[in-house]
Amino acid sequence: MKAASIPLALYVHYPWCVRKCPYRDFNSHTLRDGQDAASLEQRYIDAVIQDLRSSAPQLAGRTVDTVFFGGGTPSLMSPASLSRVIDAIACHTALAADAEITLEANPGTFEAARFRGFRAAGANRLSIGIQSFDDAHLKALGRIHDGMEARRAIHIALDHFERINLDLMYALPQQSLTGALTDLDTALSFGTEHLSCYHLTLEPNTPFHRTPPPLPDDDTAADMQETIEAHLSAAGFEHYETSAFARPGAHCRHNLNYWGFGDYLGIGAGAHGKLTTPDGIVREMRHKHPMHYLEAARTGAFVQDTRTVTAAELPFEFMMNALRLTDGVPATSFETRTGQPLANIAERLELAHARGLLDENETMLRPTPRGQRFLNDLLGLFL
Repeated sequence: MKAASIPLALYVHYPWCVRKCPYRDFNSHTLRDGQDAASLEQRYIDAVIQDLRSSAPQLAGRTVDTVFFGGGTPSLMSPASLSRVIDAIACHTALAADAEITLEANPGTFEAARFRGFRAAGANRLSIGIQSFDDAHLKALGRIHDGMEARRAIHIALDHFERINLDLMYALPQQSLTGALTDLDTALSFGTEHLSCYHLTLEPNTPFHRTPPPLPDDDTAADMQETIEAHLSAAGFEHYETSAFARPGAHCRHNLNYWGFGDYLGIGAGAHGKLTTPDGIVREMRHKHPMHYLEAARTGAFVQDTRTVTAAELPFEFMMNALRLTDGVPATSFETRTGQPLANIAERLELAHARGLLDENETMLRPTPRGQRFLNDLLGLFL
């Protein structure tokens, strides 16, 4: 494996949010009473830039193609802070001239001047966590915005950004098929280029997992998924990943890098990274709690855990990403991204073909429609 031939992305984690949602298990934290938000943000941005500076030698000779600011709620940070980080990225890495720079945003944080500032700072793509336009469903999800604020946020975004993704969820507490389609039609009415449509899942260690809300049954949820996919196809969207839909040419380049088993450096509290090195593929995780991450800035020891992926783990790790893509990946990419010959998994590939889960085209590793529906079964063959 030659690292220089593998695409490279950068993920920046911003850990704070206004209120933690009961269904999310992401690394997000609310500010405690008495904490100075502005001062804490400056300390955190200083640490992120220090983290980036100390990690830059790992990226020598490679171009950063995409940057993604996730959280938490990155749109809570000031445009000045975003500008500082993007300027530091351009200073310490070879940032592509046409780099895709995405900022996650929540509707409850939208102000026109703030988002004008984000665009001026260098962000060129927004991913907005709408989830639903229905007030009752938003309340059940613990969101801080209502349907009107969701609509207003999209209008503000459209004034400043051409590239916009809207996140929607379905199979929400007490949601009907009609309700899910109403949300989808509302989202489509804005004409954005990308939609992410997720089935609500009950993640471990969340309030929803401990006390499940009344959810649609499996048959209703499956009807929602199939109808949403058909509706988006009729609207001209390509279903290119399990939960991602885009107009032609508007795929999220950053996420395509993940799914194609590309490399990425993750900086910020709890950020994960995957980098190809002469010794193999290495996974890193930064200190998770923001206060622990800030403490690490004193010594520069930001990485809490690092490990080399074993040869036995690589086939599953590769397939877990690549087979989320509806068009799959070239079969040759298995060797270029893992360093292993495809022959190593020949028996498992044959079994996947025999079960109708993997396309018979030998030049591609591509799930069949059945494989897309039963993706966990398909991936289980490569464990």
